[in-house]
Amino acid sequence: MYRYCFLTILSLSVMISSARAQEDLNDLLEKMTKDSARKTGASVVQIETRGGADMVVAGPKGQVFRKALGPTTGVIVSADGYVITSAFNFLNNPPTILVRVAGQQGEPLVATRVATDKSRMLTLIKVDAKGLPVAPVVPKKELAEGQWAIALGRALDFKMDKAPAISVGVISALGRIWGKAIQTDAKISPINYGGPIIDIQGRIQGILIPASPKGDDDTAGLEWYDSGIGFAIPMEDIMAILPRLKEGKDLQRGLLGVNMKSQDIYSVAPEIGAILKASAAEKAGLKVGDLLIEIEGKPVVNMAQVQHILGVKYEGDKISVKYKRGAEVKEIKSLELSAKTIIVAQPFLGILPMRDDPKLGVEIRHVFDKSPAEKAGLKAGDRIMKFGSDDKLTEFTGAKRGRSQFLDWLNTLYPGAEIKLAVKRKGADKLETLTLTLADLPGSMPGAPATVLDKLPLEASFKKALAQLEINDPNIKNPKIVEQAPPEPETGLIEKTTADGQHKYWLWVYPEYDPNIAHSMIVWLHPPDKNSKEELDGWADLWDEYCRKNHIILVMPVEKQGNWLPRDADGVVAAARETVKTYSIDNQRVVAHGMGVGGQMALHLAFNHRDLFKGACAVGATTTGQIKDNVATQRLSFYLAAGSLDPLAKYVSESRVLLADRRYAAFYREMPERGKDYLTAKDIAEAVRWLDTLDQQ
Repeated sequence: MYRYCFLTILSLSVMISSARAQEDLNDLLEKMTKDSARKTGASVVQIETRGGADMVVAGPKGQVFRKALGPTTGVIVSADGYVITSAFNFLNNPPTILVRVAGQQGEPLVATRVATDKSRMLTLIKVDAKGLPVAPVVPKKELAEGQWAIALGRALDFKMDKAPAISVGVISALGRIWGKAIQTDAKISPINYGGPIIDIQGRIQGILIPASPKGDDDTAGLEWYDSGIGFAIPMEDIMAILPRLKEGKDLQRGLLGVNMKSQDIYSVAPEIGAILKASAAEKAGLKVGDLLIEIEGKPVVNMAQVQHILGVKYEGDKISVKYKRGAEVKEIKSLELSAKTIIVAQPFLGILPMRDDPKLGVEIRHVFDKSPAEKAGLKAGDRIMKFGSDDKLTEFTGAKRGRSQFLDWLNTLYPGAEIKLAVKRKGADKLETLTLTLADLPGSMPGAPATVLDKLPLEASFKKALAQLEINDPNIKNPKIVEQAPPEPETGLIEKTTADGQHKYWLWVYPEYDPNIAHSMIVWLHPPDKNSKEELDGWADLWDEYCRKNHIILVMPVEKQGNWLPRDADGVVAAARETVKTYSIDNQRVVAHGMGVGGQMALHLAFNHRDLFKGACAVGATTTGQIKDNVATQRLSFYLAAGSLDPLAKYVSESRVLLADRRYAAFYREMPERGKDYLTAKDIAEAVRWLDTLDQQ
């Protein structure tokens, strides 16, 4: 008993000593953190903007940020008044920029914008001041995962007589955002975008920005704020480009100007699928089919490695490239990268193909008025048998359906390109060779009319989606088809859960579903809290007649938190992919559809999951802040609508123009005398016709 009491007292003594030691350590760490923040705080400024565009961006929770975002943060980088901050702070193009410096009372200093690094999304501003404090910089070679990263911000301290606000975390990864950024788990939000992360000694590690590996537009990464995922540009890199920014010229990301043949950036070799017009790649003589094998002396086996090497480059930087053309290895020793200003535009022949066609070639279902196809005399029922850009025409192989092979080839070209087609006229046996000049996709020119076709032929499919394809290549073997009836898929209103058990969704499959017809698929993003079985059944009932007549399947994911967020995309995508595996779906006619916040989510899905979605139908939602660059091999189309009484109608209309500026096919419908309402029957019919033309060529 005595021994037991002694051991207990000894254990308690050790515990008390340990607890005191822990308290002492915590006190020491707290003191060091505050001291480092105070030490660096003299170089951390507050930035306030006034005026600017009325609307900036739909935010991460669906809300719209209007005008300035409020005070935010910047860092002094030069004693003579230069301050670096996040470009996000100037999205609304404010005419007035005010800077408050620590320890300086009175009116804030008026700043001017000097230049923006549009690759790393940083802006350099200048105030008229001398002798400003500049904090020391952590060399990149000393940065390491696990190091403390203390985020500083100045949002509400208008007297500037306190230390900056502090958020403590660690460096969780290096070389993120394709080699450009440090990742930290410190709490990041718009109030400290442009502020620093510092080490325990008060040295600046980097400048905080919103960023995402999936996009490089002005607001990429905004949806991650307060999530434990934040990014900062290494301060050493910023100081290296500071002289260029001081010259007053914006810095653009350096681009090679190619699209890869495959959308898989990790497990597929980087074979070029398209060369952008007037790009660095075109000027250097690269061609479709070339296989990249080395950049800057570093071997590359996938597109992710290519992006990682090129991600840190600017317009005008020169790189070395080795590539394989056939069996021959070639090298370009000094390829000068071009700017992001290259606009990708997809070409337009002017036809709709017949679907579910197992035969070689492309049979024409419809010819668009005033299109290159109509001017060349093509008609419904004609079949394209060969294609090319010179006298040596390419035959269809049967490795994939003819319309897919033909579209893949068209996507390597551009409006204005001259092509040749060998065509078998309806009812004829001989081939006729035609020469045509490709045009722009309908809806993709901001100053041209953008209207959806009034009428389309009802007959759209040969109803042979499950049939073997005709083969014209001895190296291709058709899979053996066992003669048996396919299993009957479920129809009606079906409740489902994704394979991981995390996400609920509903399907509407009309009872007469035929698996030999490839169907359109609409993924409906319901308005907030409109997610009960009865409400989704009612919406499906509204669409039922259109689904039956036009062969459409509805996917209706359920969101439970009252608002669609970008992080919900994984569940939505999982539901859509599971449906594609179960039913006959035309991969060229899969769209996201929603109203209000659901419409914002539909646009987000279209831009960020192009391998699945080929368009978005958004009602009462704007593209502001979401638009990403067009990609030659990933066509996207947009149908936007708003009630004339909706305060957002003006901005939805402007979104159509902004999309066309990026050469997306985009259409806008304003509904008279309606506010924040859903589509009328007339508008639904038009949206269905838009959906029916997504496989236009």
